[in-house]
Amino acid sequence: MVLHELISYDVLRLVWWALLGALLIGFAVTDGFDLGVGMLLPAVARTDLERRVAINSVGPVWEGNQVWLILGGGAIFAAWPPLYAVSFSGFYLAMFAALVPLILRPVAFKFRSKREEPAWRARWDAVLCFCGLVPALIFGVAMGNVLLGVPFRFAPDMRIFYEGGFFGLLSPFALLAGLVSVAMVAMHGSAWLLLKTEGPVAERARRIGMGAALAALVLFALGGVVLWSFVEGYRITSVIDPTGPSAPLRKTVERVAGAWFTNYAQHGWTMAAPALGLAGCALAALGLALRREVLALLASAGAIVGIVLSVGASTFPFLLPSSLDPRASLTVWDASSSHLTLFVMLVVTAVFLPLIVAYTSWVYTVLWGKVDARAIADGSGHSY
Repeated sequence: MVLHELISYDVLRLVWWALLGALLIGFAVTDGFDLGVGMLLPAVARTDLERRVAINSVGPVWEGNQVWLILGGGAIFAAWPPLYAVSFSGFYLAMFAALVPLILRPVAFKFRSKREEPAWRARWDAVLCFCGLVPALIFGVAMGNVLLGVPFRFAPDMRIFYEGGFFGLLSPFALLAGLVSVAMVAMHGSAWLLLKTEGPVAERARRIGMGAALAALVLFALGGVVLWSFVEGYRITSVIDPTGPSAPLRKTVERVAGAWFTNYAQHGWTMAAPALGLAGCALAALGLALRREVLALLASAGAIVGIVLSVGASTFPFLLPSSLDPRASLTVWDASSSHLTLFVMLVVTAVFLPLIVAYTSWVYTVLWGKVDARAIADGSGHSY
């Protein structure tokens, strides 16, 4: 037996679908509070010292947290080449709009402390706010468009044609998904600030976070109602071989109202995902109200996990539905790399991903505790 055949092709496809979800969740949970802190910076911090306290709460970890985004992009490129080709070419302007703030953010972190003039620092604080808000909104809008379907098609020779535009991505449902993402990130950033800071910054973050958590709960529930009532889902209507070649046009697909809820009806355990999202938002609001720092942060992280998993549970086995030609929709079974490629990647991932998780866990353990405002004020210990 060839070594890579120790794990069947269909199992490897499922494993890499799960790993892609895990990487996206890792980015949303870790970099989510970074983006949330930046987004809330003008609201939670009034003086320069307070803003430095907020910034230093994420200062030692924000760069490491972006590793999950890089890993997610790499996984899409290597494990799901058609998905990478369609999404990164079709969503080019949207990707650019999300990446520009992520590129500006390290500049703002580094340049803010170079001069002490209030106007200079205020400008970079505004940049940090912008760099937190815009990616959170765009990533949510992207998830909304995945649920709606994306206007692409394949020619008979498998060339990809994307026939949409940037503003076409900003439909009402996609914007609603973007608002869910913004509220979710604001909730997570608030919970992080409550854990890492004291005094006025923590108190303002607590009050804002309660509102953000309740907003995330309401918007997420509203999104589910709209998805059920007004959005057509996708359903495979032909027999598909989970171990067959990656050839998207060999299946037939139809659009049906309520199809995105089929998995919930057929597999009741998948209801745990939206339940976790709703319960996490409610518990985060409660934890913030009671000043239970760890509860608030864990519940906020749980809400993010539940919300992201809800999208995956709804759309499986679809990765990227096509609104132009439903049969061109990319699924777990027909958009992956080869059997050998997935196996080699899994071996490499099995070696390095635990190291990344272990190192990240060690970093957070070492940096546990509150940011010391006095150390920042007297210059004895701070990053920014």
